[in-house]
Amino acid sequence: MAAYVIVDLDAPDLSALDEYRRRAVPLFAKHGGRALIRLGVGEVLEGDWQPKRIMCLEFATMDGLKRWWTSEEYEPLKPLRRRVSKANVIAVQGV
Repeated sequence: MAAYVIVDLDAPDLSALDEYRRRAVPLFAKHGGRALIRLGVGEVLEGDWQPKRIMCLEFATMDGLKRWWTSEEYEPLKPLRRRVSKANVIAVQGV
């Protein structure tokens, strides 16, 4: 069953994420992930949520998603992203 990483990213300077993206994109692909949305700008239809930039990554399974998220290769990239942005990140099991 598919699983998704959904990210609401607040990055005032998107170019500051260039190094992170250069290194992170091949890693989620290596772990079976594919990007469905990359830094999309959302439109609020209802509620108080004010998202900045949305990303949605799809993995074949929740186990695969978690293997990527906790992998030795990805762990050093998280601080790189956190230095230049703030994010809310959730993992969601698909139907």
